[in-house]
Amino acid sequence: MRTQRFTRVALASAVALILAACGTAAEDGDGDGGPAAGGEVGGTITMARATWDTGWFQAAIYAQMLDELGYEVSDPADLTRDANTFYPALAQEEVDLWVNGWFPLHDIYLERPLFSGQLISEPIEKVGFEVEAGAIQGYLIDKATADSMRITSMSDLADDSVASVFDADGDGLADLYGCNEGWGCNLVIDDHLDELDWGPNVEQVSGEYNDLINDVVRARVEAGEPVLFYTWTPNWTIDVLVPGEDVVWLESPALEEDEGTTSVSGLSGCAGADPCDLGWPVNDIRAVANEEFLDENPTVRRLLEVVEIPLQDIADQNARMAMEAEYSDAQIRQDAAGWIEANRSLVDGWLETARG
Repeated sequence: MRTQRFTRVALASAVALILAACGTAAEDGDGDGGPAAGGEVGGTITMARATWDTGWFQAAIYAQMLDELGYEVSDPADLTRDANTFYPALAQEEVDLWVNGWFPLHDIYLERPLFSGQLISEPIEKVGFEVEAGAIQGYLIDKATADSMRITSMSDLADDSVASVFDADGDGLADLYGCNEGWGCNLVIDDHLDELDWGPNVEQVSGEYNDLINDVVRARVEAGEPVLFYTWTPNWTIDVLVPGEDVVWLESPALEEDEGTTSVSGLSGCAGADPCDLGWPVNDIRAVANEEFLDENPTVRRLLEVVEIPLQDIADQNARMAMEAEYSDAQIRQDAAGWIEANRSLVDGWLETARG
């Protein structure tokens, strides 16, 4: 495993993220840190959100719908966590739910190893399909380099002379701008480096993702310099660096356990074939909650089961957010409120179903 740390992060942002990640539900939510008591509508809900900002809009939508059902919902912005700290807190009933689950990417957090090595299931339940089969992931390079060197696959980087083109720091390895430590994709990229044919020639550069993309990747593309990076959808990145125009998706072999689930048909900007085999399973974005909390709150379960948010609506909001130097949580809440009003008939139907 080869990982660099990218540390150019604004101090204020870093402090805010650390405080959010380390805060307890008792500090940010319902006082005792536990799930809403009883099965009646009108209890309290401690809700978290992910550190990736592409999921904040959806978190605000769900929080406002739960508020309309009569629950007292903590602001998800007050409990912003990485996946590796959220899921243990969920299992321990320190938090009740979030709507930023990625599956199968987050399956690794649903089991816990015992000292004996045996795995046991955590009391965590995936609920509904916020975005079904709409979350794709993969590796991209600048289109100029792809065209000039005829690169279509990550496997091309198994050739030292190809990998060296993406070596920005002179250590002999291609620099792959990847994910924050604490994100599931960070771990999967490391697995790719360890197990796939191109891995020995590549290292992951980790840091604050938005800084990596804005300060390094985008700058290199605009300067006509080679660059290799990871991204996902929905994400503002591919609105700013457009596949097929500025960058291209590369195909890749998959991990053995993922084979057969990683092809995407009709993918715009794929440098390889159609369907494009990205080497990453297509993910569902889903709500995830503590099992006991759901059993005690069937109204919440029913709501989570039926809500679906169009991928394009998420992408549009993410793009607006990315265009601003600063975008406040108040603006995100306003975006969510606007979406609910624009889809009022649909939302009212979901709420009626939830009330049962």
